[in-house]
Amino acid sequence: MKLTPRDLTREEVESLTNVWKARGLIPVLVAVAAAFAAWSLLLPVVPTAVIDAGQPGSLAGLSTGVFMLATVITQVFTPWLLRTVGYRAVMAVSSLLLGIPALGYLLGMEPAPLLTVSAIRGVGFGALSVAEAAIIAELVPLRLLGSATGIFGAVVGLAQMLALPSGLALVEVVGYDAVYLIAAAIGAVSLVACLAIPGIPPPEPEPQTSQSVQAPTWHLVLVPALALMFVTTAYGAITNFLPVSMRELDPAAGAALGGLMLGVMNFASMSTRYLAGRVMDRRGYPGTVLIPFQVCCALGVAMMAIILTMELPAWTMIVAALFYGAGFGAVQNEALTLMFYRLPRHKTSQASAIWNIAFDGGTGLGSTFYGMLVVTMAFAPMFGIAAGVITIGIAVTLLDRQLGRHRVVEVNNLSVRLKNVQPPRLYPQRGKK
Repeated sequence: MKLTPRDLTREEVESLTNVWKARGLIPVLVAVAAAFAAWSLLLPVVPTAVIDAGQPGSLAGLSTGVFMLATVITQVFTPWLLRTVGYRAVMAVSSLLLGIPALGYLLGMEPAPLLTVSAIRGVGFGALSVAEAAIIAELVPLRLLGSATGIFGAVVGLAQMLALPSGLALVEVVGYDAVYLIAAAIGAVSLVACLAIPGIPPPEPEPQTSQSVQAPTWHLVLVPALALMFVTTAYGAITNFLPVSMRELDPAAGAALGGLMLGVMNFASMSTRYLAGRVMDRRGYPGTVLIPFQVCCALGVAMMAIILTMELPAWTMIVAALFYGAGFGAVQNEALTLMFYRLPRHKTSQASAIWNIAFDGGTGLGSTFYGMLVVTMAFAPMFGIAAGVITIGIAVTLLDRQLGRHRVVEVNNLSVRLKNVQPPRLYPQRGKK
Protein backbone atom coordinates (compact mmCIF):
# COMPACT_ATOMS: atom_id res chain seq x y z
CA MET A 1 0.00 0.00 0.00
CA LYS A 2 1.42 3.34 -1.07
CA LEU A 3 1.51 5.95 1.64
CA THR A 4 2.35 8.84 -0.68
CA PRO A 5 0.42 10.15 -3.70
CA ARG A 6 1.59 9.10 -7.15
CA ASP A 7 3.91 11.44 -9.03
CA LEU A 8 2.63 14.06 -11.45
CA THR A 9 3.40 13.79 -15.13
CA ARG A 10 4.03 16.66 -17.55
CA GLU A 11 1.21 15.38 -19.76
CA GLU A 12 -1.20 15.54 -16.83
CA VAL A 13 -0.20 19.13 -16.10
CA GLU A 14 -0.41 20.37 -19.69
CA SER A 15 -3.89 18.89 -20.17
CA LEU A 16 -5.42 20.98 -17.37
CA THR A 17 -8.18 23.41 -18.31
CA ASN A 18 -9.07 24.57 -14.78
CA VAL A 19 -6.52 25.62 -12.18
CA TRP A 20 -8.58 24.10 -9.34
CA LYS A 21 -8.31 20.65 -10.94
CA ALA A 22 -4.53 20.68 -10.51
CA ARG A 23 -3.65 17.64 -8.40
CA GLY A 24 -1.73 18.63 -5.30
CA LEU A 25 -2.93 22.26 -5.34
CA ILE A 26 -5.07 21.97 -2.18
CA PRO A 27 -2.39 20.44 0.10
CA VAL A 28 0.12 22.98 -1.26
CA LEU A 29 -2.24 25.84 -0.44
CA VAL A 30 -2.84 24.44 3.07
CA ALA A 31 0.93 24.20 3.60
CA VAL A 32 1.34 27.74 2.25
CA ALA A 33 -1.37 29.12 4.54
CA ALA A 34 0.05 27.42 7.63
CA ALA A 35 3.65 28.38 6.90
CA PHE A 36 2.92 32.05 6.29
CA ALA A 37 0.55 32.15 9.27
CA ALA A 38 3.29 30.77 11.55
CA TRP A 39 5.69 33.37 10.15
CA SER A 40 3.26 36.30 10.20
CA LEU A 41 1.93 35.55 13.68
CA LEU A 42 5.34 36.22 15.23
CA LEU A 43 6.60 38.86 12.79
CA PRO A 44 5.34 41.86 14.82
CA VAL A 45 5.18 39.93 18.12
CA VAL A 46 8.89 39.17 18.54
CA PRO A 47 10.14 42.77 17.98
CA THR A 48 7.44 44.09 20.31
CA ALA A 49 8.39 41.47 22.92
CA VAL A 50 12.03 42.54 22.64
CA ILE A 51 11.14 46.18 23.30
CA ASP A 52 8.74 45.28 26.13
CA ALA A 53 11.56 43.25 27.71
CA GLY A 54 13.63 46.43 27.93
CA GLN A 55 15.94 45.64 25.03
CA PRO A 56 16.89 48.38 22.50
CA GLY A 57 14.99 48.96 19.25
CA SER A 58 18.08 47.98 17.29
CA LEU A 59 17.88 44.43 18.73
CA ALA A 60 14.18 44.32 17.81
CA GLY A 61 15.03 45.12 14.21
CA LEU A 62 18.02 42.76 14.29
CA SER A 63 15.81 39.83 15.35
CA THR A 64 13.90 40.15 12.08
CA GLY A 65 17.09 40.98 10.19
CA VAL A 66 18.83 37.76 11.34
CA PHE A 67 15.71 35.75 10.51
CA MET A 68 15.70 37.21 7.01
CA LEU A 69 19.47 36.81 6.57
CA ALA A 70 19.17 33.09 7.32
CA THR A 71 16.17 32.98 5.02
CA VAL A 72 18.02 34.56 2.12
CA ILE A 73 21.14 32.40 2.52
CA THR A 74 18.97 29.27 2.56
CA GLN A 75 17.05 30.40 -0.51
CA VAL A 76 20.26 30.53 -2.52
CA PHE A 77 20.76 26.77 -2.05
CA THR A 78 17.10 25.69 -2.16
CA PRO A 79 16.88 25.15 -5.97
CA TRP A 80 19.74 22.62 -5.66
CA LEU A 81 17.96 20.93 -2.75
CA LEU A 82 14.72 20.70 -4.74
CA ARG A 83 16.54 19.06 -7.64
CA THR A 84 18.39 16.69 -5.29
CA VAL A 85 15.76 15.47 -2.79
CA GLY A 86 12.47 16.73 -4.25
CA TYR A 87 9.76 19.17 -3.28
CA ARG A 88 7.94 17.07 -0.69
CA ALA A 89 11.00 16.29 1.45
CA VAL A 90 12.28 19.88 1.38
CA MET A 91 8.88 21.28 2.29
CA ALA A 92 8.31 18.81 5.14
CA VAL A 93 11.70 19.42 6.80
CA SER A 94 11.36 23.17 6.32
CA SER A 95 7.94 23.19 7.97
CA LEU A 96 9.49 21.40 10.96
CA LEU A 97 12.29 23.98 11.25
CA LEU A 98 9.89 26.90 10.95
CA GLY A 99 7.41 25.71 13.57
CA ILE A 100 8.99 23.82 16.47
CA PRO A 101 11.95 26.20 17.12
CA ALA A 102 9.44 28.97 17.94
CA LEU A 103 9.32 27.33 21.37
CA GLY A 104 12.87 28.64 21.85
CA TYR A 105 11.50 32.15 22.37
CA LEU A 106 10.28 30.86 25.74
CA LEU A 107 13.92 31.11 26.86
CA GLY A 108 13.68 34.90 26.83
CA MET A 109 14.64 37.95 24.79
CA GLU A 110 18.35 37.99 25.53
CA PRO A 111 20.43 38.42 22.34
CA ALA A 112 21.94 34.90 22.16
CA PRO A 113 18.78 32.74 22.37
CA LEU A 114 16.70 35.31 20.49
CA LEU A 115 18.98 35.49 17.46
CA THR A 116 19.71 31.73 17.44
CA VAL A 117 16.03 30.83 17.32
CA SER A 118 15.38 33.48 14.69
CA ALA A 119 18.17 32.08 12.50
CA ILE A 120 16.89 28.48 12.74
CA ARG A 121 13.36 29.54 11.85
CA GLY A 122 14.76 31.62 9.02
CA VAL A 123 16.36 28.51 7.50
CA GLY A 124 12.99 26.73 7.55
CA PHE A 125 11.10 29.66 6.13
CA GLY A 126 13.70 30.25 3.43
CA ALA A 127 13.52 26.76 1.95
CA LEU A 128 9.76 26.54 2.39
CA SER A 129 8.96 29.85 0.72
CA VAL A 130 11.04 28.98 -2.37
CA ALA A 131 9.59 25.49 -2.67
CA GLU A 132 5.99 26.66 -2.27
CA ALA A 133 6.23 29.39 -4.89
CA ALA A 134 8.11 27.13 -7.34
CA ILE A 135 5.75 24.18 -7.02
CA ILE A 136 2.80 26.39 -7.98
CA ALA A 137 4.37 26.86 -11.41
CA GLU A 138 4.97 23.09 -11.68
CA LEU A 139 1.35 22.16 -10.97
CA VAL A 140 -0.24 24.14 -13.85
CA PRO A 141 0.49 24.90 -17.53
CA LEU A 142 1.79 28.34 -18.48
CA ARG A 143 -1.63 29.49 -19.75
CA LEU A 144 -2.99 29.15 -16.19
CA LEU A 145 0.07 30.58 -14.43
CA GLY A 146 -1.45 33.98 -13.73
CA SER A 147 -4.49 32.50 -11.99
CA ALA A 148 -2.36 30.00 -10.07
CA THR A 149 0.04 32.63 -8.76
CA GLY A 150 -2.90 34.89 -7.99
CA ILE A 151 -4.53 32.15 -5.89
CA PHE A 152 -1.18 31.47 -4.22
CA GLY A 153 -0.85 35.15 -3.41
CA ALA A 154 -4.42 35.37 -2.12
CA VAL A 155 -3.78 32.48 0.26
CA VAL A 156 -0.55 34.12 1.46
CA GLY A 157 -2.38 37.42 1.91
CA LEU A 158 -5.28 35.79 3.77
CA ALA A 159 -2.88 34.02 6.13
CA GLN A 160 -1.02 37.26 6.79
CA MET A 161 -4.24 39.27 7.12
CA LEU A 162 -5.46 36.97 9.88
CA ALA A 163 -2.15 36.15 11.56
CA LEU A 164 -0.43 39.55 11.70
CA PRO A 165 -3.04 41.31 13.87
CA SER A 166 -3.93 38.11 15.74
CA GLY A 167 -0.45 37.79 17.19
CA LEU A 168 -0.52 41.12 19.01
CA ALA A 169 -4.19 40.71 19.95
CA LEU A 170 -3.49 37.28 21.46
CA VAL A 171 -0.56 38.70 23.42
CA GLU A 172 -2.99 41.03 25.18
CA VAL A 173 -5.18 38.05 26.15
CA VAL A 174 -2.90 35.06 26.76
CA GLY A 175 0.60 36.54 26.85
CA TYR A 176 3.73 36.08 24.78
CA ASP A 177 4.53 32.49 25.81
CA ALA A 178 1.16 31.14 24.66
CA VAL A 179 1.56 32.86 21.30
CA TYR A 180 4.90 31.11 20.76
CA LEU A 181 3.15 27.76 21.44
CA ILE A 182 0.40 28.59 18.93
CA ALA A 183 2.98 29.47 16.26
CA ALA A 184 4.70 26.11 16.77
CA ALA A 185 1.38 24.27 16.42
CA ILE A 186 0.54 26.10 13.18
CA GLY A 187 3.91 25.08 11.76
CA ALA A 188 3.00 21.45 12.50
CA VAL A 189 -0.11 21.81 10.29
CA SER A 190 2.14 22.76 7.37
CA LEU A 191 4.23 19.64 8.00
CA VAL A 192 1.19 17.35 7.79
CA ALA A 193 -0.07 19.03 4.60
CA CYS A 194 3.30 18.54 2.88
CA LEU A 195 2.94 14.76 3.17
CA ALA A 196 -0.05 14.85 0.79
CA ILE A 197 1.81 16.66 -2.00
CA PRO A 198 2.52 14.49 -5.09
CA GLY A 199 6.02 14.05 -6.38
CA ILE A 200 7.18 16.52 -9.02
CA PRO A 201 9.39 15.10 -11.79
CA PRO A 202 12.56 17.14 -12.35
CA PRO A 203 12.14 19.43 -15.39
CA GLU A 204 14.28 18.70 -18.41
CA PRO A 205 16.29 21.55 -19.97
CA GLU A 206 14.92 22.75 -23.27
CA PRO A 207 16.90 21.48 -26.28
CA GLN A 208 19.45 23.93 -27.63
CA THR A 209 19.72 24.69 -31.34
CA SER A 210 22.02 26.81 -33.45
CA GLN A 211 19.42 29.59 -33.14
CA SER A 212 19.27 29.46 -29.35
CA VAL A 213 20.61 32.46 -27.45
CA GLN A 214 21.75 32.10 -23.88
CA ALA A 215 20.92 35.04 -21.65
CA PRO A 216 22.38 35.51 -18.18
CA THR A 217 19.61 34.92 -15.67
CA TRP A 218 20.23 38.19 -13.87
CA HIS A 219 19.67 40.15 -17.09
CA LEU A 220 16.16 38.75 -17.28
CA VAL A 221 15.07 39.08 -13.65
CA LEU A 222 17.05 42.03 -12.26
CA VAL A 223 14.40 44.72 -12.76
CA PRO A 224 11.43 42.81 -11.27
CA ALA A 225 13.69 41.71 -8.40
CA LEU A 226 14.74 45.29 -7.64
CA ALA A 227 11.15 46.54 -7.95
CA LEU A 228 10.08 43.98 -5.35
CA MET A 229 13.08 44.54 -3.06
CA PHE A 230 12.60 48.30 -2.79
CA VAL A 231 8.93 47.80 -1.90
CA THR A 232 9.67 45.14 0.73
CA THR A 233 12.21 47.30 2.56
CA ALA A 234 9.20 49.38 3.60
CA TYR A 235 7.38 46.17 4.57
CA GLY A 236 10.17 45.41 7.03
CA ALA A 237 9.76 48.86 8.58
CA ILE A 238 5.96 48.63 8.74
CA THR A 239 5.68 45.16 10.28
CA ASN A 240 8.33 45.90 12.89
CA PHE A 241 7.51 49.46 13.87
CA LEU A 242 3.95 50.40 12.85
CA PRO A 243 2.38 48.87 16.00
CA VAL A 244 4.92 50.63 18.22
CA SER A 245 4.61 53.94 16.34
CA MET A 246 0.82 53.85 16.68
CA ARG A 247 1.30 54.32 20.42
CA GLU A 248 2.20 57.94 19.59
CA LEU A 249 -1.34 58.42 18.25
CA ASP A 250 -3.13 56.31 20.87
CA PRO A 251 -1.01 55.41 23.94
CA ALA A 252 -3.61 53.04 25.35
CA ALA A 253 -4.59 50.96 22.33
CA GLY A 254 -1.93 51.95 19.82
CA ALA A 255 -0.18 48.56 19.58
CA ALA A 256 -3.47 46.70 19.09
CA LEU A 257 -4.59 49.26 16.50
CA GLY A 258 -1.25 48.80 14.76
CA GLY A 259 -1.95 45.10 14.51
CA LEU A 260 -5.35 45.90 12.99
CA MET A 261 -3.66 48.13 10.40
CA LEU A 262 -1.39 45.22 9.46
CA GLY A 263 -4.51 43.13 8.92
CA VAL A 264 -6.05 45.82 6.70
CA MET A 265 -2.80 46.08 4.76
CA ASN A 266 -2.73 42.36 4.07
CA PHE A 267 -6.40 42.28 3.08
CA ALA A 268 -5.64 44.83 0.40
CA SER A 269 -2.51 42.90 -0.57
CA MET A 270 -4.44 39.65 -0.92
CA SER A 271 -7.09 41.28 -3.12
CA THR A 272 -4.73 43.01 -5.55
CA ARG A 273 -2.37 40.06 -5.82
CA TYR A 274 -5.24 37.92 -7.09
CA LEU A 275 -6.39 40.77 -9.35
CA ALA A 276 -2.93 41.14 -10.89
CA GLY A 277 -2.90 37.42 -11.69
CA ARG A 278 -6.25 37.66 -13.46
CA VAL A 279 -5.04 40.67 -15.46
CA MET A 280 -2.02 38.68 -16.62
CA ASP A 281 -4.12 35.75 -17.86
CA ARG A 282 -6.45 38.10 -19.74
CA ARG A 283 -3.67 40.07 -21.41
CA GLY A 284 -1.37 37.09 -21.97
CA TYR A 285 1.72 38.64 -20.38
CA PRO A 286 2.69 40.14 -16.99
CA GLY A 287 4.04 43.53 -15.92
CA THR A 288 1.31 45.85 -17.20
CA VAL A 289 0.27 47.11 -13.74
CA LEU A 290 3.68 47.03 -12.02
CA ILE A 291 4.47 50.77 -12.08
CA PRO A 292 1.01 52.05 -11.00
CA PHE A 293 1.09 49.81 -7.95
CA GLN A 294 4.69 50.75 -7.10
CA VAL A 295 3.42 54.35 -6.97
CA CYS A 296 0.56 53.16 -4.75
CA CYS A 297 3.10 51.68 -2.30
CA ALA A 298 5.12 54.90 -2.13
CA LEU A 299 1.98 56.97 -1.49
CA GLY A 300 0.87 54.65 1.32
CA VAL A 301 4.18 54.85 3.21
CA ALA A 302 4.35 58.63 2.67
CA MET A 303 0.87 58.89 4.21
CA MET A 304 2.11 57.02 7.29
CA ALA A 305 4.87 59.58 7.74
CA ILE A 306 2.43 62.49 7.31
CA ILE A 307 -0.12 61.02 9.75
CA LEU A 308 2.52 60.54 12.46
CA THR A 309 4.03 63.99 11.85
CA MET A 310 0.68 65.79 12.05
CA GLU A 311 -0.61 63.50 14.82
CA LEU A 312 -3.82 62.82 12.94
CA PRO A 313 -6.49 60.48 14.38
CA ALA A 314 -5.41 56.84 14.55
CA TRP A 315 -8.17 55.70 12.17
CA THR A 316 -6.61 57.70 9.31
CA MET A 317 -3.81 55.13 9.22
CA ILE A 318 -6.37 52.77 7.61
CA VAL A 319 -6.14 54.79 4.38
CA ALA A 320 -2.35 54.58 4.38
CA ALA A 321 -2.45 50.83 5.09
CA LEU A 322 -4.92 50.28 2.23
CA PHE A 323 -2.73 52.18 -0.24
CA TYR A 324 0.48 50.38 0.69
CA GLY A 325 -1.23 46.97 0.92
CA ALA A 326 -2.90 47.34 -2.48
CA GLY A 327 0.39 48.21 -4.13
CA PHE A 328 2.34 45.58 -2.20
CA GLY A 329 0.15 42.68 -3.31
CA ALA A 330 0.14 43.55 -7.01
CA VAL A 331 3.91 44.21 -7.08
CA GLN A 332 4.54 40.78 -5.55
CA ASN A 333 2.50 38.98 -8.20
CA GLU A 334 3.82 41.06 -11.10
CA ALA A 335 7.43 40.42 -10.06
CA LEU A 336 6.87 36.66 -9.65
CA THR A 337 5.02 36.16 -12.94
CA LEU A 338 7.58 38.29 -14.79
CA MET A 339 10.35 35.99 -13.54
CA PHE A 340 8.43 32.81 -14.41
CA TYR A 341 7.59 34.27 -17.82
CA ARG A 342 11.13 35.36 -18.72
CA LEU A 343 12.94 32.19 -17.65
CA PRO A 344 12.60 28.73 -19.24
CA ARG A 345 10.54 26.14 -17.39
CA HIS A 346 13.48 24.16 -16.08
CA LYS A 347 14.57 27.28 -14.16
CA THR A 348 11.29 27.60 -12.24
CA SER A 349 12.94 26.95 -8.88
CA GLN A 350 15.61 29.56 -9.67
CA ALA A 351 12.92 32.13 -10.46
CA SER A 352 11.19 31.33 -7.19
CA ALA A 353 14.46 31.58 -5.26
CA ILE A 354 15.33 34.96 -6.78
CA TRP A 355 11.84 36.29 -6.05
CA ASN A 356 12.01 35.12 -2.45
CA ILE A 357 15.54 36.47 -2.00
CA ALA A 358 14.35 39.86 -3.24
CA PHE A 359 11.31 39.74 -0.97
CA ASP A 360 13.01 38.50 2.17
CA GLY A 361 16.26 40.33 1.54
CA GLY A 362 14.34 43.58 1.22
CA THR A 363 12.35 42.82 4.38
CA GLY A 364 15.49 41.96 6.33
CA LEU A 365 17.40 45.00 5.09
CA GLY A 366 14.44 47.21 5.90
CA SER A 367 14.04 45.76 9.38
CA THR A 368 17.72 46.17 10.20
CA PHE A 369 18.32 49.54 8.53
CA TYR A 370 15.16 51.22 9.79
CA GLY A 371 15.69 49.66 13.21
CA MET A 372 19.02 51.48 13.34
CA LEU A 373 17.37 54.71 12.19
CA VAL A 374 14.71 54.72 14.94
CA VAL A 375 17.52 54.84 17.50
CA THR A 376 18.42 58.31 16.23
CA MET A 377 15.12 59.66 14.85
CA ALA A 378 11.36 59.52 15.28
CA PHE A 379 9.12 57.07 13.45
CA ALA A 380 7.67 59.70 11.06
CA PRO A 381 10.92 60.62 9.25
CA MET A 382 11.86 56.95 9.16
CA PHE A 383 8.68 56.15 7.20
CA GLY A 384 9.40 59.17 4.98
CA ILE A 385 12.79 57.72 4.09
CA ALA A 386 11.12 54.35 3.36
CA ALA A 387 8.77 56.07 0.89
CA GLY A 388 11.76 57.68 -0.82
CA VAL A 389 13.47 54.28 -1.20
CA ILE A 390 10.41 52.91 -3.02
CA THR A 391 10.64 55.76 -5.54
CA ILE A 392 14.11 54.50 -6.47
CA GLY A 393 12.50 51.22 -7.53
CA ILE A 394 9.94 53.13 -9.58
CA ALA A 395 12.74 55.00 -11.37
CA VAL A 396 14.52 51.70 -12.16
CA THR A 397 11.33 50.18 -13.61
CA LEU A 398 10.57 53.28 -15.68
CA LEU A 399 14.12 53.39 -17.03
CA ASP A 400 13.99 49.71 -17.99
CA ARG A 401 10.66 50.19 -19.75
CA GLN A 402 11.99 53.14 -21.75
CA LEU A 403 15.15 51.26 -22.69
CA GLY A 404 13.01 48.35 -23.81
CA ARG A 405 11.00 50.59 -26.13
CA HIS A 406 13.97 52.34 -27.72
CA ARG A 407 16.67 49.68 -27.51
CA VAL A 408 18.76 49.40 -30.67
CA VAL A 409 18.19 46.06 -32.36
CA GLU A 410 21.55 44.33 -32.52
CA VAL A 411 22.83 40.80 -32.34
CA ASN A 412 22.33 39.18 -28.96
CA ASN A 413 20.75 42.22 -27.30
CA LEU A 414 18.36 41.79 -24.42
CA SER A 415 15.26 42.00 -26.58
CA VAL A 416 16.49 39.18 -28.81
CA ARG A 417 17.47 37.13 -25.79
CA LEU A 418 14.01 37.47 -24.27
CA LYS A 419 12.39 36.35 -27.50
CA ASN A 420 14.64 33.31 -27.74
CA VAL A 421 14.63 32.28 -24.10
CA GLN A 422 10.91 32.75 -23.50
CA PRO A 423 8.76 33.85 -26.47
CA PRO A 424 5.64 35.90 -25.65
CA ARG A 425 2.50 33.85 -25.23
CA LEU A 426 -0.85 35.41 -25.93
CA TYR A 427 -3.89 33.40 -25.00
CA PRO A 428 -7.45 34.04 -26.16
CA GLN A 429 -9.94 35.27 -23.62
CA ARG A 430 -12.76 32.99 -22.64
CA GLY A 431 -15.47 32.84 -25.22
CA LYS A 432 -13.14 34.07 -28.00
CA LYS A 433 -11.13 32.18 -30.61
